[in-house]
Amino acid sequence: MSSLTIARHALEPLTPDEIVAAVTVIREQAKLASSYRFVSVTLREPAKEIVLAGKPTAREAFLILLDNATGRGYEAIVDVAQRQPVSMLPLREGVQPPIMLDEFVECEEAVKRSPEFLAALKLRGVEDVNLVMVDPWSAGVYGTELPDEKHRRISRALCWLRTEPMDNGYARPIDGLTVVVDLNTMEVLRIEDHGVIPLPPTAGNWAREYIPETRPDLKPLEVQQPHGASFEIDGHEIRWQKWRFRISFTPREGLVLHTVSYRDGGRERPILYRASVVEMVVPYGDPRVQYFRKNAFDLGEYGIGMLANSLVLGCDCLGLIRYFDAHMTDSRGNLVTIKNAVCLHEEDHGVLWKHTDWRTNQTEVRRSRRLVVSFVATVANYEYGFYWHFYQDGSIQLEVKLTGIMNTTSLHPGETPGYGTEVAPQLNAPNHQHFFCARLDMNVDGQRNTVEEVNTIGHPTGPDNPHGNAFTAKVTPLTRESVAARTTNAATSRFWRIVNPQQKNKLGRPVGYRLVPGENAIPFADGEAAVLKRAGFLNKHLWVTPYHPDERFPAGDYPNQNPGGDGLPKWTAADRAIDDTDVVVWYTFGHTHIPRPEDWPVMPASSIGFFLKPDGFFNANPALDLPPSPPKPECCH
Repeated sequence: MSSLTIARHALEPLTPDEIVAAVTVIREQAKLASSYRFVSVTLREPAKEIVLAGKPTAREAFLILLDNATGRGYEAIVDVAQRQPVSMLPLREGVQPPIMLDEFVECEEAVKRSPEFLAALKLRGVEDVNLVMVDPWSAGVYGTELPDEKHRRISRALCWLRTEPMDNGYARPIDGLTVVVDLNTMEVLRIEDHGVIPLPPTAGNWAREYIPETRPDLKPLEVQQPHGASFEIDGHEIRWQKWRFRISFTPREGLVLHTVSYRDGGRERPILYRASVVEMVVPYGDPRVQYFRKNAFDLGEYGIGMLANSLVLGCDCLGLIRYFDAHMTDSRGNLVTIKNAVCLHEEDHGVLWKHTDWRTNQTEVRRSRRLVVSFVATVANYEYGFYWHFYQDGSIQLEVKLTGIMNTTSLHPGETPGYGTEVAPQLNAPNHQHFFCARLDMNVDGQRNTVEEVNTIGHPTGPDNPHGNAFTAKVTPLTRESVAARTTNAATSRFWRIVNPQQKNKLGRPVGYRLVPGENAIPFADGEAAVLKRAGFLNKHLWVTPYHPDERFPAGDYPNQNPGGDGLPKWTAADRAIDDTDVVVWYTFGHTHIPRPEDWPVMPASSIGFFLKPDGFFNANPALDLPPSPPKPECCH
């Protein structure tokens, strides 16, 4: 038996050797037929109490499998060090694992082989099937499924046409055409043809070779760090300034943060045990028959980590960069490595603090530097960049950048879109939204935390407020799950504070961190719409639950073709107590995209997210000890 490279820390991602061993063990010892596919292979994270206590633990892999022959999914656990299976259990009847990247490729090939599809193309004057783009979409559950779809693994594929191999196909939707495919058998079940719509007449190319003239007056802007970077790395543990944390990467979530702490004096003070984006839902607002099913769960139905880019120095990240590779498998169990999946670098972020005393002519200014840990994923037409920023004042920010190409439909000549924007002649970009849910396993100076809501209230004019200018902050503890399902409120500048009642600052108040909302939205789908039955967590921006290791994803473990009822609404119906205990904060944030012509053919990035800011966690500004930046007279004339 050959030796195995085993990770040194309990939360280190599975090494390539461990992944190969896990696949080999379950394939051989469970005697898997060739029809079994590997949906994902990840670390089975040890129990929180074991990790926090620093106790030794087994290295276990968690596998999700799919048998194409029976359509049944399975969960398996393998002890990779001992090379022994721990368990292999079937999923509940009808539960569908996420769609695998390989299935996208195979589905497109199956569609292009279909005689019925080729005939539908011919009706539209399309002769070269090789120029057709087929995007397999998750089927969802809408109550409109035909009998031949029941108990099948379904994709509903939409199509576009390139005019030559490097053309942007999203400029020319082959509209009115949906191909229903059984992903287990790769059989085209039927073609739904809603009529021929003319192809839009103009190209929408964005690549360098299509842009003959670029701006000539842009001079280089260099990022230099002649003495090296300020961060230190040990495996997947990162230390920077006073921050210390670990990262990992999963096929479903992408980048994950672990055991985030800040050194305050001689103490390592914990803030977060685990943090990641755990779901993403993109509901489209076009109710027409070929479009109303466009409601993608990009994490739960596809897996954002599996779609990660290999990042490029000088383009995706600037400065002195450290990259991390991501190791996973394809659906056949072969090791897949995404090179440079995660980028780590430092950025200048402008002024952190400044004051000028006009009496003494004394001026002090400190520039802010932040550490950025990021990855970018391509989900068919869209790109999503996920950036965790760590600041020198103890703040943490999650920023999500949305760019790429809008999903498109065609318009008849002279038609005005009812549920979108005409962004090019006869080309419609539908109205849609992007929702993200972050799971924040809080650990503010320890595991016994309480969440408070803070609303700013203006007071009416009266004896105590004769000039009508008074306002105060009203603090409300959220003690049970039923009262902790909340929405943002700009009218009261609402934010939430996670405090530790057991730990007090020098003013005698509980230490805490403040969750500060950024841009947000509510879903515009009707409350009875299928997407809100499946993604009930979208109805609130904040949820708070007592920690439970099995409560990991807000729409449930397997939202693919799930009619709904799982996840946060189900768990919180128990109305458990959440004060002075180990809590998980779930924050949902969304962006409403009413398209504009300037978003075509490729979108300038939009940014959304939130901050975690210290609120009584420190006794004063923790960035007072920053040294001033060295003067550079040549830049200051």
